[in-house]
Amino acid sequence: MKRFLLITALVALQFSFGQDKKQPLQLMDVFELEFASDPQISPDGTQIVYRRNGFDIMTDNPKGNLWIINADGTNNRKLTSREVSEGQARWSPTGDRIAFTSSTKEGSEVYMYWLATGQIAKLSQLPASPGSLTWSPDGKTLVFTMKVAAKSPVITSMPSKPKGANWAAPARITDRFKHEADGAGYIKPGFTHIFSMPAEGGSAKQLTSGDYNHGGSLSFSPNGKDIYFSANRFEDWEYRFRNSEVYKVDVNTKKIIQLTTQDGPDYSPKISPNGKQIAFLGFKDEVQTHQTTKLHIMNADGTSRKVISNSLDRDVSDITWDKEGKGLYFIYDDKGNTKIGHITLSGIVKKLTDNVGGTTLGRPYASGSYSIANNGTIVYTQTRPEYPADLAVLKPKKDATLITDLNSDILGQRELGKVEEVWYKSSYDGRDIQGWIVKPPYYDASKKYPLLVENHGGPILNYGDRFTTEIQLYAADGYVVFYPNPRGSTSYGEAFGNLLYNNYPGQDYNDVMDGVDYLVNQGIADNDKLFVTGGSAGGIMTAWMIGKNNRFKAAVVHKPVMNWISKTLVADNYYGYADSRYPGQPWENFETYWKFSPISLVGNIETPTMVMVGMNDLRTPPSEAKQLYHALKLRKIETVLVEMPGASHGIARRPSQLISKVAHTLAWLKKYDE
Repeated sequence: MKRFLLITALVALQFSFGQDKKQPLQLMDVFELEFASDPQISPDGTQIVYRRNGFDIMTDNPKGNLWIINADGTNNRKLTSREVSEGQARWSPTGDRIAFTSSTKEGSEVYMYWLATGQIAKLSQLPASPGSLTWSPDGKTLVFTMKVAAKSPVITSMPSKPKGANWAAPARITDRFKHEADGAGYIKPGFTHIFSMPAEGGSAKQLTSGDYNHGGSLSFSPNGKDIYFSANRFEDWEYRFRNSEVYKVDVNTKKIIQLTTQDGPDYSPKISPNGKQIAFLGFKDEVQTHQTTKLHIMNADGTSRKVISNSLDRDVSDITWDKEGKGLYFIYDDKGNTKIGHITLSGIVKKLTDNVGGTTLGRPYASGSYSIANNGTIVYTQTRPEYPADLAVLKPKKDATLITDLNSDILGQRELGKVEEVWYKSSYDGRDIQGWIVKPPYYDASKKYPLLVENHGGPILNYGDRFTTEIQLYAADGYVVFYPNPRGSTSYGEAFGNLLYNNYPGQDYNDVMDGVDYLVNQGIADNDKLFVTGGSAGGIMTAWMIGKNNRFKAAVVHKPVMNWISKTLVADNYYGYADSRYPGQPWENFETYWKFSPISLVGNIETPTMVMVGMNDLRTPPSEAKQLYHALKLRKIETVLVEMPGASHGIARRPSQLISKVAHTLAWLKKYDE
């Protein structure tokens, strides 16, 4: 009877809380969150097709289907009745059809949807998955990229095994420079090529040739005779891994012509509406830590190349010509916020809107996309700290309007932590440093709260004022969470990002600690209750911080690099570090690689530390995390190793993994939060 009364009282208390006060974000809410991605507006600007993303609680995986909505926000409905993965929706030039890709039992295929009838049809039967789906100007042809398999090198042949014998799997042999990728594992031999097929269905025709990869976005000439693309078709392309050039291929003769020659990445070509000029992205490779991606213009034959975005000093991405051919729309990050801008051919930049993004739910990284109708109406994914990506519409000379509210059913019942922007001075050189804090729900300024520092990855990336599941869950557990953009972060210009050139970790450590001191001095953080975490480059910084000082009561180091010497030659991107990160290769510059390795400071660590890593991580391999864990065990420092089975560097890709990451982090911190 007493137990019944106790349960009844608890239920009544929970009911009362729910009636009077919204609950903070809960771990299981992860499965309920949704976000929009890849919005595509119809040529006449009246309808938008987009991918609606969520999570399947039974399979513990992301899922996504195509939805269509009127540009005024009415009639939001599913495009098809199929319950399989769909994506890459692209309107025909006349707006009467939508081509898209969708999964089948045999793999991803090209489908068509007819607006007038609502009918769909599978158009292809491909040996591999198509990418970069693009319409020809006359609407008669679809082009796409697809990998063509190649044979592995054969060193020897095995004798035949007896019938019914159960031998070990055959040896896997590679002689390629890049042979594995985090999240994908071993890369099967082959090369990506461009294909075309009739928009009414039929056989796919390969347009490019040779043992080279032809990827990225595709752009048809207005007359439909040429396709512009980027590739690296040099004989030593494997070793010139930062380089790519702009090419065009004749769709009839298959003749390929190279249009650029600069050493560095030239990519994402877009032909102008009149076919006379090509816009593309790139930069001359100076072998630095950070180099700003610039917008270039050249004649259609490759002559008269020039940069038109020099005045911006921000990375330019996702370019689209305006209808008149007098300028281009583009995306850029500025001070931790992603924006859409327009630039004239003479280089005059105008910001059109803020707050693009919201398609990375875990942590507040830059993301998002947009598309433009013939009348200049823009649709894009919009985010704020209060919600992941919803659709927003921006009409010429008007303010943006949010037309979806995908998470009102769950976030409308939750009290999120308030996000506030902070600026402070670097004690090293007086630079202005930006960061954000998330206060716990129902924050009381009269109380003292523990501070949790969340260091971002990259390090050449940025956090911003965007929705973040992980940080909101930390705040919901009672922490003021501080996430800064120290030097090396993008969105503050090339010079700021390049301050880590041959100097990482460096004064970015001072920038983070200056932020901690600022928050303590402001009375926002309790100096006696400091905690720190971070993943990837943020894991490096976390390990570096506890090696440099003992101010933190506990730390959680996610997927770190502990030893640049060992990491460099075993990671999937092993070839990319020499000279841009540190001068020379590890065997040529052992002292520098060691000096910047957090393991060199492990003898100083007194902070109780949890170490976490994905067991399939090829970017910061588990052996790196184990170096920290084993060193701390040898020194008898309180530590624990958390290994995520099946997880790659994207350790929280599956919903249960994100929940596990956050839950383990909070459990460890709580153990020392006294």
